[in-house]
Amino acid sequence: MATPVKLIEKEFLLKVLFDEQISVNYHRDHLDYYFFLGGPAVKELRFQSDRAIVGLKVKENIELRFDYHGKMIVFSTKILSVKNAEITCTIPDFLYKDLGRSFSRVSVPSEMKVNFTFHGDRYDLSFPKVQQFDSTDLGNFFKDVDPKNFSGLIEQMGTWVKKFATDYKLVIFKNTRPSTIEERVIAETGKALYLPSTQGGFPQDDPYPRKRIITEEMFHRYLESTGVGTAFLESVCARFIRQKADDGILSDAWIPILFQEYVIGYVHIWINTEGKSPFDYKVIDTMYLFTKVLAHSLEISGFFEQGKIKNNAFNGGGIDISVSGLSFACPNPEFLATLLPDSKLVVNISTPYRSISVNAVIVRRFKEGVNTYFGCQFSDMSEENRGYLFEIVYGKPYTEEDAKLLSGQV
Repeated sequence: MATPVKLIEKEFLLKVLFDEQISVNYHRDHLDYYFFLGGPAVKELRFQSDRAIVGLKVKENIELRFDYHGKMIVFSTKILSVKNAEITCTIPDFLYKDLGRSFSRVSVPSEMKVNFTFHGDRYDLSFPKVQQFDSTDLGNFFKDVDPKNFSGLIEQMGTWVKKFATDYKLVIFKNTRPSTIEERVIAETGKALYLPSTQGGFPQDDPYPRKRIITEEMFHRYLESTGVGTAFLESVCARFIRQKADDGILSDAWIPILFQEYVIGYVHIWINTEGKSPFDYKVIDTMYLFTKVLAHSLEISGFFEQGKIKNNAFNGGGIDISVSGLSFACPNPEFLATLLPDSKLVVNISTPYRSISVNAVIVRRFKEGVNTYFGCQFSDMSEENRGYLFEIVYGKPYTEEDAKLLSGQV
């Protein structure tokens, strides 16, 4: 998965592109072109190509890549002018360190057709919705629990919770809407409100790779959205925590129950008696697993059945493709709300000689003008299909060296 570089790294990398005359690769119509910066990257990128590029147009978006000390750096830019082998482009908003994408994406070949279906069942529910798709793998957790026994799960969770907490409360937003500050903020963010100690404050940072904790900054943004002025954020936040302490709460956590892109409820745990250790991240980890199992238990019991929607295929308007993923625009407004980062798709790629069906996950969603675009990464393509796709996309044989590069062996 691509990782954006920091601003200072971006400026440095654009500088060394010129200083060290590093070649930048562009692939088009089964041909590789090599660009070199003709001057410092200040307001624009002025490239000299190794040869003229047929069909390149002003305002066209292209993807470029270069190797810097063994790391693949990729970026997108817009063409400002083209004159023979001289190409001027915009300064990119982002550069990406992309260890997983060893080959650049190119325009989808005209003979290739791409459509999509959502992986698994999808739902249109009345629960609060967040801008992230919950696709956490439960791993081996089911070895110790029976997801079909919802009441048994509640009893098991209660027994476990009371080993480290005073008590707990389980709430499902079935016939009610979030009303308290805690309920509203977890429903809007889909993240846990976690106060290790009410003598302290909110966490300053979220240690999880996939963020799941409401930090102090996030809570401040929520307060601002409710009309609290910036000058009063600190005092309102402190008063919120102090009220908990005045109520006898020593440690507090509200963990959302997530189902796909919905917050269907939460589990509230707290300590208000002496002698128990404050909640730590191990507690939060296990509570998240329990809430995942609770959501899955409700799903297999038919709790969401009335909200199930038909999983029709849709065309995505493929923009570019590589052997590891593709990007596309969604022309169907009805699908925009459900195409979220971490959503799983089945991608169907049709060519004159073979059709490929592969699972993929959305790793990026972004807007450009009035259009919304998505980047997805293939997750289980066979080596045979990968080799075929490579040859169709890049117009050259798939070698053993290419296979090693794609598998991360070099």
